[in-house]
Amino acid sequence: MFNHIMIGSNDIDRSQQFYDAVLGLLGAGEPVRNIGPSGHTRLFYRHDGNSFAISEPIDGEAATVANGATIGFKCASPEQVQQFHDTAVALGGQSIEAPPGPRESPFGALWLAYVRDPDGNKLCALYRPK
Repeated sequence: MFNHIMIGSNDIDRSQQFYDAVLGLLGAGEPVRNIGPSGHTRLFYRHDGNSFAISEPIDGEAATVANGATIGFKCASPEQVQQFHDTAVALGGQSIEAPPGPRESPFGALWLAYVRDPDGNKLCALYRPK
């Protein structure tokens, strides 16, 4: 259904350091760094046929977060959820909601962790047992 997800950043180098580490845990490699015609920088991470991008806002205004929005990243194990959380926090992210761990949902058992990246975007690391 989705082609890509793109978020804004007010500090693209800080974002690259943060996302290189947390997305690297999930198997994503180095991003493609692109300078758009307007001079703004974008980072494109590719993994498993999906794209996640970070961009300096094209309109020159400050990047802001979407209230109520969450970007979920699929993890391979509960340990990877914890690693994602701990790496994010170590790189300036903020742990939010309940501590990482198991949750019940209408779709069955999950293992979750929620953090905000340094720009305030809400991220979820999620493991769903098969």
